[in-house]
Amino acid sequence: MECFVLDKVRLILFSYQFEMKLVRKLGIPLIVTTLLTPLTGISFGRVFAGEVRVYSGRHYNTDRIILKRFYEETGIVPKLIETTDMSIIEKLKREGRNSKADIILLVDAARIHNAAKSGLLQSYRSPKLDKEVPEKYRDPKGRWYALTRRVRIMVANPKLVNVNEIKSYSDLAKPTLKGKVCLRKRNSPYNQSLVADQIVLKGEKGTKKWLKGMIKNVSEPYFPGDIALTRAVAQGICGIGLVNHYYVARMLAGLNGQRDKELAQKVKVITPNPAHVNVSAGGIAKYARNKQEAIQLLEYLVSPHGSKGLAGPTFEHPLNGFNRSKEVRNFGDVRPDKVTVSQLGFFNAKSIRFMAEAGWQ
Repeated sequence: MECFVLDKVRLILFSYQFEMKLVRKLGIPLIVTTLLTPLTGISFGRVFAGEVRVYSGRHYNTDRIILKRFYEETGIVPKLIETTDMSIIEKLKREGRNSKADIILLVDAARIHNAAKSGLLQSYRSPKLDKEVPEKYRDPKGRWYALTRRVRIMVANPKLVNVNEIKSYSDLAKPTLKGKVCLRKRNSPYNQSLVADQIVLKGEKGTKKWLKGMIKNVSEPYFPGDIALTRAVAQGICGIGLVNHYYVARMLAGLNGQRDKELAQKVKVITPNPAHVNVSAGGIAKYARNKQEAIQLLEYLVSPHGSKGLAGPTFEHPLNGFNRSKEVRNFGDVRPDKVTVSQLGFFNAKSIRFMAEAGWQ
């Protein structure tokens, strides 16, 4: 969905209503001046320093708060278009040189890697980017940089499985879990990146063996999303499944309603040690018309202030350190494995092929 807010009254009302809800639910401090910091061309007397157009696959309204803070500090006006990762990539290919995108934000390692591989992003390096983004979370050629981190965890129903016997992703292939494993569909980028991760760690032969054993343990139809899968585990439809950690955290925090909060309280979260970490990431569009402004925004988003601002309300982890919400802390310590984001993208095509060969629907 394309989101250009054109009416300044609507924007102020949206900002007020949304931020008040956020304050009540998450305890985020609110400064009154944020109500007068638009994402469109409404200046309220401020002299613009320029604009930057953002194509984003991140579907979080809380991102708008960070963009408005960027406007407050720089005078640069972010103009936001939100849709899915794949729609963004297709839109960029279709628009070519006529594209108005300056910055691209995508929510998966393979997606940002493929966007770069398709020539949709341009290289840019700066001391700020190199300082704030750990090497394993950025493109060696400087075409993209991670913004936030996500951990692929397991959710289990203690009434159906012995959670003490499950420590790693490998354990999902144990014969004792026959008929108890639930998975998202094969087209889930998060699962594709997990399999790519295992290819790096286990090798091709080991990954194929793991996939074969895990798929044998699947009895229920494949699920369209992580929240639906978590609900199924909580309700006893499944014994165990793979999800991103922040979906469970959002349910526990009550952001999806009381019903989902109660269901999330019934599952046991298992964080593998080490754990597979995926990212959301950003890069400068190949044909960016506002390159200097795009650079400033990208540097702002990877800064400690920007990364924590993006990750905190969404329960993701920032680039450095971890989310300190009580919901996420209860999932246990996270020790990321040594696989780089570039490797996840590199092995994406092979991971999809291996999943299909194993019968992952």
